[in-house]
Parts: sequence; C-alpha cells; structure tokens
Amino acid sequence: MNNFKFKEFKPTSWSIDNKTSIYIMAIFISIAGIFSYNSLPKEQFPDIVIPTIIVQTVYPGSSPKDIENLITKPLEKKIKSISGVKKLKSNSIQDFSIVTVEFDTDVKVDLAKQKVKDQVDKAKSDLPSDLKTDPIVQEINFSDMPVLYINISGNIDLQSLKRYAEIAKDKIESLPSITRVDIVGALDKELQVNLDLTAMAGIGLTMDDVTRAIQYENMRISGGNIDVDQMQRSLSVSGEFKSKTDIENIVVRTGTGATIYLRDVAQVVDGFKEKESYARLEGKNVITMNVVKRAGENLILTSDKCHEIIQELQANGTYPKEMDVVFTGDQSVKTRTTVHDLINTIIIGFILVTVILMFFMGATNAIFVALSVPLSCFIAFLIMPTIGFSLNMIVLFSFLLALGIVVDDAIVVIENTHRIFHKEKLPIKEAAKKAAGEVFLPVLSGTMTTLAPFIPLAFWKGIVGKFMFFLPVTLIITLLASLLVAYIINPVFAVDFMEDEHAEEDKVKTAKSVRKTTIIMGILTILGYAGGGFGLGNFFLAMLLVYLMHHFWLRHVIVKFQTKTWPAVQDRYEKMITYLLEGRRPRKTIFATFGLLIFSFVITAVRKPGVVFFPQAEPNFTYVYLTMPTGTSAKHTDSILKIAEKRVFKTIGKDNPLVESVISNVAVGATDPQSGDRTTAGNKAKITVAYVAFEKREGRSTLEMLKKIRANIGTIPGAEVIVEQERNGPPVGKAVNIEIRGDEFNSLVKTAAELKTLLDQKKIPGVEELKTDFISSKPEIIIKIDRERANRFGISTAQIGMALRGSIYGTEASKFKDENDDYPIMVRIKKLDANNLDALLNMRITYRDMAAGGMIRQVPLSSVASAEYSNTYGGINRLNQKRVITLASNVLPGFAPNGVVADVQNALDAFEKPSDIQVIMTGEQEQQKETGAFLGNAMLASLALILIILVTQFNSISKPLLILSEIFLSLIGVLLGFAIFNKDFSVVMTGIGIVALVGIVVRNGILLVEFTDLLREQGATLKDAIIEAGRTRMTPVLLTASATILGLVPLAVGLNMDFGTLFSELNPHIYFGGDNVAFWGPLSWTMIYGLGFGTFLTLILVPCMYYLNEKFKSRVYRWMGRNYNPDTMLQPESKK
Repeated sequence: MNNFKFKEFKPTSWSIDNKTSIYIMAIFISIAGIFSYNSLPKEQFPDIVIPTIIVQTVYPGSSPKDIENLITKPLEKKIKSISGVKKLKSNSIQDFSIVTVEFDTDVKVDLAKQKVKDQVDKAKSDLPSDLKTDPIVQEINFSDMPVLYINISGNIDLQSLKRYAEIAKDKIESLPSITRVDIVGALDKELQVNLDLTAMAGIGLTMDDVTRAIQYENMRISGGNIDVDQMQRSLSVSGEFKSKTDIENIVVRTGTGATIYLRDVAQVVDGFKEKESYARLEGKNVITMNVVKRAGENLILTSDKCHEIIQELQANGTYPKEMDVVFTGDQSVKTRTTVHDLINTIIIGFILVTVILMFFMGATNAIFVALSVPLSCFIAFLIMPTIGFSLNMIVLFSFLLALGIVVDDAIVVIENTHRIFHKEKLPIKEAAKKAAGEVFLPVLSGTMTTLAPFIPLAFWKGIVGKFMFFLPVTLIITLLASLLVAYIINPVFAVDFMEDEHAEEDKVKTAKSVRKTTIIMGILTILGYAGGGFGLGNFFLAMLLVYLMHHFWLRHVIVKFQTKTWPAVQDRYEKMITYLLEGRRPRKTIFATFGLLIFSFVITAVRKPGVVFFPQAEPNFTYVYLTMPTGTSAKHTDSILKIAEKRVFKTIGKDNPLVESVISNVAVGATDPQSGDRTTAGNKAKITVAYVAFEKREGRSTLEMLKKIRANIGTIPGAEVIVEQERNGPPVGKAVNIEIRGDEFNSLVKTAAELKTLLDQKKIPGVEELKTDFISSKPEIIIKIDRERANRFGISTAQIGMALRGSIYGTEASKFKDENDDYPIMVRIKKLDANNLDALLNMRITYRDMAAGGMIRQVPLSSVASAEYSNTYGGINRLNQKRVITLASNVLPGFAPNGVVADVQNALDAFEKPSDIQVIMTGEQEQQKETGAFLGNAMLASLALILIILVTQFNSISKPLLILSEIFLSLIGVLLGFAIFNKDFSVVMTGIGIVALVGIVVRNGILLVEFTDLLREQGATLKDAIIEAGRTRMTPVLLTASATILGLVPLAVGLNMDFGTLFSELNPHIYFGGDNVAFWGPLSWTMIYGLGFGTFLTLILVPCMYYLNEKFKSRVYRWMGRNYNPDTMLQPESKK
C-alpha cells in the first residue's frame, strides 16, 4: 500500500503501474513510425498549390487592341465579381487573349476553376458572335514542372529516335506518379501537298478544290451487312491512301469543270512538320523527354522507376546499343542529398544533445531523455500521412529545430525525478510519480507557451505561407508528442533503469555486468561482420568501444563533473546572484541591460546589414534565358541560341569539373520554372548549366562561374538575354519589379519609356538590366481590303482572310495511316510562294458571279486588296482591370536586394509622372511587405496567447509581464550576433526565428519564477527563494537551452557528415557548407544568438526583476494603505 502522500499526475501513475503496456506501446510506435517514414513521399521542396486559373481565347485576325476591347474586357468584367480573387491579370496579343486569375491561397482549386467557368459562360453573350471556339478555362499548377530529363541520341535517324522516345514515354506515363512526359526536339511526320500558285491560276484551281478532292478520296466507308452464301458479311468501301503516289494521282476537278492530276499542280512530300522545338545536350542534338511528376508523389521513388524503365528497355534489346541515353536535371539527386544531409545533421545534433545531457544527468538518464527525440518523431511520422504531408526539407528542418525542444519536457521530468530520488530518498516508483505531479502544470504551460508562437504561423496566408506551413504544423505535432512521451513513456524508463550514482558500487556485480554486456556486444559485432557486412560490424564494434570507454573513463569524468565541477559553478552563480540582489545593484543590472538593448539597435543601424527575402545558396543551376521578338520562328531562335551556347562553352571550358551538364532548349521548356508559364513559344530559348553536387566542388564557387557566364555572354543584337540562378523558396517575382499602371495607353507607354531611360541613366549599383514586358515595335503586314470593290464581286473579308491563312499555315485535309501511326495530310502553298508577298497578292480568289447567272469566276487578291508594311505593339497587359507595363530586373550577386530596391525607390520618388499614372514596386517587395506584416501580427498574437497562459498560471499580471520582457531583451543577442559576425537578415527566416524564440525564452522564465513562488509558499524569504530557485533551476534551464542550441549548431555552421560511410568505408565525408546551411542558417543563428542571450536573462536578469517587482508591489500596497510583506508572501491586508 502507498504510504506516501503527494500530488500525482494520474496518467503518469497509471503508466508506471502498467509498465508492460507502455513498453509494448513504445515498440509499436517505433516500428510503425519507421514504416511510415519509409513510405512518406520525399521531395526537395513542398508541393504548394496556388489557385491560379487561366482563360485562353482565340479570335483570329484581331489586333491586340481589338482583343482587349472585344474579348479581355468582357471576361474581366464578369470574373472580377468572384469572391476570393487576389489578382486579375490579362495579356491581349495578336489573335489571342489570356486572362490569369490568381485566388487567395485558402481557395480550393476545383472551386476556383468552377467559379471562373461559370462567369466565363455568363460573359459569352458579350463576346463577338463570330467567335469560332469558346474560351478555354484551365488551372496552372506551379509544381507542374519537369523533375527529370531523359536525353536520347546516337547515330540513328530522327524518326527512329522519336519512336524510341515514344516507347519510353508510354511506359513512364503509365506510372501513377507521372502527370505527363513532353518530348522536345523530335520531328513530327506529315505528308505535305505543296501547291504551285502559278499552275493553279492557269487552270482556275483553288485550295478548297484540292482539299475536298483529298478528303473525298481518302476514306473508308461502311456500307452495311449483306448475306452471301448463307453468311452475313460486312460491306465497306476502302479508298485509303497507301502511298504518296496515290495522292499524286488524284484527279482534281475545278469549279468550272476542268480536271487535272494533283501531281501537275503540287509537289507531294513525305516529310516532317517545321520543327517547333529544339534540344541539345553538350552542344549535340538530342531528343529530350521532360518528365513531369504529380504533386505529392514520392520524387525519389518516381525517379528510380524511370531509371528502371530505361534500363529494362536497354537490357531487353528494345533500345539499340548504339543509342545513348543520358539523365540530366534529376531533382531526386538533390532531394536525396538534402534528405541525407538533414538526417545526418539531426544525428549529429542528437549526439551532441545526448553528450551534454550525460554530463548533467548521467549516461542512463541522458539516454532516457534522448529517446524522447526518436519517439516523438515516430509519433509525428504516424500522423503526417493522415494530413497529406510529404518529407521535404521544410519538414526535416522542423524535426531538427524540434530536436533540442522536444527533450525539454523529458529533461524537466527526469531531472526532477533524479533530484527527488536522491535528495528525498523516496523509492523510485514514488519519486517518479511525485516528480511528474510536481512539474506537470509548469511543464504543460511551458509547452503551451513554446507552441503559442507556432499556432499563428499555421494560419499564414499567401505563397510564402503555403510554403512555410509545414514548419509550424510539424513542430506543433512533434512538441505535443514530446509531452506524451515525457509523461507516459519516460517515467517508466526511469522506474526500471534509473540508478543511484552516489551509492556504493558493488564491484563484483559491476564487473559481471560489464563482462556480460561486452560478450553480447562482441557476439553482435561478429554477427554483424558475418551477416550484415563491414558497415554493420563496424557499427556494433563502435558501440562496444563507446560502452567500454564510458565504463572505464567517461563515467568517472561525469561523476567528477557532477560532484565537483558543477557544484562549484552553482556556488559561484549563487554568490553572483547574492551580490546582484544587494542594494541598488538590481536596478543597475536592469538599466545596463536596457542600455545594451539600445546599443544593439544603434550598432545595427550603423552597420546597415543586408536584408534578403529568402536566403540564396551557391547556384546549382545557371539559367541563360533568351527571348527574341514575338513571332520569331523556333528555327531562327535556335540559330541565335547557338551564338549564346558558344559563349557559354567558351566560358566554362572543356571538361570543367564544376559542370555536370549543359542543356539547351528552344520553345518547349524554355521558360522560368517558377513563373508558372508552361506555354510553347518559338521566340524563347534557355540554356541550363547544371553543376555537380556541393561536396564534389572542392571549394570552387559556382557563383563565380555564374558571374563569368553573365559577363561573357554579353549582348546579342535583337535578343533579350537574362542570366540567373535557380531561386530558393516559393515563386515571388523579381527583386526589382516596377509596375506602371494607367488607362490612357499612349501616356502609359510614354511614362514607362521615360522611367526606363531615367533608371538606365542612373546606373543604380546591383541592378542587372531593366527589361520591359512591353513590345513597342512588332513588325506586321496589313492587308487593306477595298470593301466596296470586294463586295461588288461578292467577296467577303472572311473569305480573303481564310484564303490567306490556309495558304500560309495550311489546311489538314485528311490523315495518312501506316502500320505504326497516322499523320496529317497538309495542303498549303509551297514555301517559296507563301513567303513571297507579291505571289500572295496574285493569288486567285474564287467567287460566283450572280450577274452572269452564277458563273464561277476568279480575280487576283491585288484587285480587291493592297498590302501595307507597319509596326504595332506586341500586346496589352492589364492588372486588376488597369493597363500595366512592367519593368523588372534581377539583383546582381554580392548586392543586398533591399538596398538596391531602396535606391530604385528613391529614383521613383523623384520621378515626375502624370497624375493618371501609378508607379508601384511589386514582385518580391510586395511579398516581403505581406510577410513582414504577417510576422508582426503573428508575434502580437503569440504574445497575447502567452500572456493568457501565464496570467492563468500565476494569477498575476506583473509576473507574466516580467517573463515577457525577456522576449524583447533577447533581441539584444540576435542583433549583436548578426552585427559582430556580419550576417545578413532574411525577412522570412530571421522573422520566423524571432517568432519561434518567443516561446522557448519564456519557457525557461516560467521554470524559474514558478519554483521561486513554490519556495516562498514553503516559507522561504524573498531573497533566499530567488537564490535557491536560481541554483536549483539553473541545471534544467541550461540543459534545455543547451539542447536547443546544440541541436541547431551543426546546421548553423554547415557541418555535414555521412554516418553510413563512416561505418561502411571508415570515411565520414566531412565537409562544411551546402544549400541547407545557406537556406536555414539565418533562422538557426537567430535562435542560437537569441537563446544564448535569453539564458543569461533568465539566470541573471529575471531574479533581479523578480526582486524589484516584489519590492515595488510592497511600496504600492503601502501607498494604498495596505500591508504586504514579500518575505512572508501573505495576501495584502488593510492597515488597522
């Protein structure tokens, strides 16, 4: 029967009394967690869904201005009424309207698409009546970008290469994880019927005559079923073409009744369509397959399956040996590296945390506490699939950040159990129960205050919020799991394994235990070498050596630290606190701290640190984007791209160890991966220089290579060239993005041109090159129709337009089928005539002369129309129903984007613009403002939540305010740390670090203040309670802070180590740096600096503030005529 009376936490007591159930539960959680981890989709970055819908409308023969007035504006008018629309953008170009609708990120894509479809349907009545096809509504998926490129080449004809590519395409697209495979650089077969205008004019033949003749001949028609010899047979008429000769021998009849063989007026060519895309690898022509993965699918598994399919095709002989297959741009390689490095960093942090815990708590207790890390993570792994999470770098960093935090609950519970077990000499069961009951409320409130800052972050809206959403949610799940582990599982471990280190050692029993453990681990080592290989054997051997080192040396060092070194530190701390609580010293300490806060702001203002939105790492890719004037053919764009290619290859040199591959694309895959633009444009091209993994670069900088490429590629007449690296984080636009908005188009164009000229003249440092999205001089030929004369002949504008369009673009008359595929039969004017304006103007237009009894007649086009050379603008862009022209530029490496933007803004402020024109900085700056505003509100919300928790716990307002003051003062550490070590601030990462810091700093303050109150309630005087609380809580405060800091240090300094190869090859592959440290470094250092100084505040400043607070309360109550003695902690009473 339990004779001990104390406060218990019932779930902990139940778990201690039902240990078997808890052990089974822990084993189940571990096994299920490992399985869940292996099955989780693994990606580089999270797949974010930005609800963006586009409406595309084709209206042939219309200028950009007509498209704007007739198509774009009516659509915008209806779409603007939809709720949840964030931005409404449009682009009106020749013959084409594109309306882009961006919704708030909390709107479901399917719902957004349906809303847009409904409004487009309502707008149809306002659109031109002769619109041949309805507007097309479709969604844009920003994750819909290639994750892998498969390049095939060899001494094989292009048609065969395409067939081999299609075999792989069909197999890869059958994978559930694949959206589609785009083939780039292939030739598409077609049968061309190239008509001779002169020969046609001689006999009065038209294109329609030829098209109809082919259509009516190339047919297979079912005639029904007939009974023949008591058997029903199907009857069909087969006239399908078997060869191009069949087409050449067609007899074509003109409208006047004349007949002629097709071969006499046309050349029939078994050829290919004009190449619409080009692809090259290392300067050699290839056919490239762009593999696009479905959102949320496992990237690594998808890549492995694609590799297996190609290997199978090569192994079974489907692919000939002389054909080369090269994989490039495989994102799974980067993802594997990121996952691998972060997991190894977590292991390093785990080891560091365990080591520091060993010195304070002993090896056994340290292992209890450290086990809370994997157990909490396993619980999180079990929950993640149910909420649709993948394992990406955001989630993995969340676990790394949680590493030092999740042990906090376990540290307090186990440390308290250890203290009660040794000092109060209670049996271990009762000690564990009492310890859990004693600290449950402060630990619960501490956990809640740690979670409080992450709760507002989970409601972060916008693109950045979607991207970072995984961080707070993962931390919330893991921290709640740590609470379960600390109060249900850890006490059971303590009851069974906690030892009294100070008890007299039974040397015989100890020696026997060591012998037994050594034999068991020795057997495991032998079995490891025999069955598991060199690596497994080395692992067990290392564990054996660590165990022996601990037994014969390390445990004695730990005992000495616990019995001599640490008590001496505590004694010095006690003397220091005693000294600081004397006389005016508490006030001086507080004033000195606030003086340091002011100094930290001053030194930050003087230093003017760089501010970036998302931190950028060294380039993994350098992109060279080349844009030709709108309407440029893919063939011509490719010829210009070859000039850029030569300059790139000259810059990087031959067999450069930094460069993995160089891929060139024209039309398909030539746009910015983060822009959401997936259009195929013959005037666009891209060169992708892919670099080797960071650890293989041997200290060489890829950023310097990018700078060289940018410098050497220079300018190319008639082409717009941009050189940049891949961008970390979500798509947020250019760093310098200026929008000029207005309604009057001429004024808008003039203002944009003047502003660009002004900024170009200022040559603002850091601005790469301002580019405008407005094309002012697109060359065109206008066919002007003499309407009166044409109408006299009965010829309409539509008839002339379609005749010209058919002559140039061609008309698909039918399909030619062979054993493998079917190809279009295209009827068009031969290229020599189609590119000759005089020949086109002499083209015969057929009409029926009703005045002559309906006789078929022909007149040359020149008799009813004339040609005029002209220039027009390429298109009209609109934003939220206002016309807009955008000037944009990247910021050169080495310059702080915010500083460059500030210089640009100063120039904009000085620019005199018309009153009806707006000039606004958007792009990355717009997102930055949204993010800064949200993080500020999140900070206020988290402070409010923490204040409510603290007021509820302490039933006081002064003590919560005292604890909250630590938050603002901890900024001293952040600001001084960034100033001393000359680091740049990241709006997102530093901001999140400060918000996350709030709860952790407060948690330690709670431990100290709560224990001080407890000692005062037990009769201690104010000073004695403060000093004893500081001495007692110094250990858990330093442990929790050290655990969090040590967990982040490996990532902050960029320490990378491969534990797998450490055991398998005896080579840990240690290196410093990489993408992870560049991306997460600012957040890690923010927390390290802030928490380091926050620990000083907790142990030094909080006691002083607590002391002054109680003294101040005494004076206030005395002034109110009531008695309050802080040494007795009695409730204030009125004076009698």
